[in-house]
Amino acid sequence: MKITDFMLLLGGLGLFLYGMKMMSEGLETAAGNKLKGILEKLTSNRFLGVFVGMVITALIQSSSATTVMVVGFVNSGLMTLNQAVWVIMGANIGTTITGQLIALDIGALAPLIAFIGVMIILFFKSKRTRCIGEIIAGLGILFIGMDFMGNAMVPLRDSTFFIKMMTSFSNPLFGIAAGALFTALIQSSSASIGILQTLASSGLIGLNSSIYILFGQNIGTCITAIIASIGTNHNAKRTTIIHLLFNIIGTLLFVTIALTLPFTDWVAHFTPNSPAAQIANVHTLFNITTTLLLLPFGNLLAAIARKLLPGEDLSEPEMQLEFVKPYQIGSTAIALSQLCKEVHRMFKLATQNVTLAFDAVAKNSIDELNLVYKNEHYLDYLNMEIIRYISKISATDMPLADAKMLNALFKITGDIERIGDHALNIAQYEERIHNENLTLSEPTLKELQQMRLLILDTFHQIASNHPTHRVETLDYVLYSEETIDKMNQSFRQNQIERLHLSSCSPEACVLYSEMLIDIERISDHLLNIAQTCYQAELYLTDTL
Repeated sequence: MKITDFMLLLGGLGLFLYGMKMMSEGLETAAGNKLKGILEKLTSNRFLGVFVGMVITALIQSSSATTVMVVGFVNSGLMTLNQAVWVIMGANIGTTITGQLIALDIGALAPLIAFIGVMIILFFKSKRTRCIGEIIAGLGILFIGMDFMGNAMVPLRDSTFFIKMMTSFSNPLFGIAAGALFTALIQSSSASIGILQTLASSGLIGLNSSIYILFGQNIGTCITAIIASIGTNHNAKRTTIIHLLFNIIGTLLFVTIALTLPFTDWVAHFTPNSPAAQIANVHTLFNITTTLLLLPFGNLLAAIARKLLPGEDLSEPEMQLEFVKPYQIGSTAIALSQLCKEVHRMFKLATQNVTLAFDAVAKNSIDELNLVYKNEHYLDYLNMEIIRYISKISATDMPLADAKMLNALFKITGDIERIGDHALNIAQYEERIHNENLTLSEPTLKELQQMRLLILDTFHQIASNHPTHRVETLDYVLYSEETIDKMNQSFRQNQIERLHLSSCSPEACVLYSEMLIDIERISDHLLNIAQTCYQAELYLTDTL
């Protein structure tokens, strides 16, 4: 193999990996946050979990990326360990789509595909359309890279050393180890399988040897999730154990089949003239069969993972309603009392997030950001569960006063959820300030401190509202809201003057203006809550 062939091989590998990266990022960006949203809303239905994992992985063409997302969701409490099992199974099926695409052998059209994609990127302004262009261009570049690698490997057909090395992979242990190691190094089973398909198409390795490398590649792909689980809680680490167990069990099963049955002859029979398709079919068969086999035992896999990694995450409790119990007909008063306590709990959580957001800005620190995100997810969960519970109660007959109270709780829950969103916005603005090395001036920080004191005192007034102080509480919140509005106008003018004097950067000025909007919105929602409480004679205390 000449040096030019080696350089061609490296160039082809680079194009292949870059094309795959373009496709993955383009698909993920085009879908926006829907991918994560779908995962977050999963139920415990195993078939739905497998389907969603399969579809998302087929879209982003990376089971590793899907598994890393799942590890993150389990770590944050958005997904249970048992739900993660089904998504991982589906991800293993979805990742086979890349191998099937490569097996189509459309290399002759690759330059045209890449050209079309690049033209879309260059001449269309729509972000979504340009993402589609990235997907198309990435596919073309991927196939160009495959063609380069194939041409570079042609001289290896006459290399005695290379042929001997490739045939040694007929030993299952050598093949599995080589496949696992190589995939772990490049952290992409799709890429390593694509390279294996190129070797097979070039006649450098037969199906009898390549299947063991393929099985090892399925094990090696777990390394990305393992790395992602470093520093996470026990359940997140158990997720990676499940991923590893899935592929090890599948490997043991298929190695046994390959050693005892004419498995490769049967697979080759369907596509005798396409080694790449043969490998793609084995990969697909491996993951579908393993999923079907383990689907009834998903909960058992989770239990095994708990046994292998014992211990509890006392700091990471699963999200749940604390006071609401299963609704019983005829107990409207009890249900309303439970709901009031849950809404009060939600209000305290929103108060904590607003406090954390202000503290992050005052300290120019993002240490609080993880807790803000966690609380925000919990607020979204409580909002949804409380609304679901309210819909149950509202379907029954109840006194007019109770219906009025229920409607008030529904409104308040929505306002609290929006307060949480604005608190998250403030924290994210601070994250940008921190990451971009921006600075808020001392006068700006003093203005924020004034608003912080008034906002947090308003939270306290609403939370400690008492029946004998209904009018005083509402008057205070009205005064607070009007004061925040005046501060907002005054502080905006101050910021413009500071900008003219060059005592603050334009970037910091824009972010401060966005913060002022969110603070004003928080004040508006607090007034909505106070007015709703006053009208319904409702008191947000945990003793109601």
